[in-house]
Amino acid sequence: MKEIIFFVVGLFILYIVIEKAVRKGINNSNIGQILEKKYGVIEDKRSFLDEDLDNDK
Repeated sequence: MKEIIFFVVGLFILYIVIEKAVRKGINNSNIGQILEKKYGVIEDKRSFLDEDLDNDK
């Protein structure tokens, strides 16, 4: 049973890491910057992670 819990927690952490890396990669790429200039910055939908205690907002 412990293995399943560790597996699920590991997948969740992996999801967060990949999601952050992809988002940062797109925002820092040339195409991402061109799209930002053309269409402006669009606010993303809020996530439950935005209300985390580590955020200083």
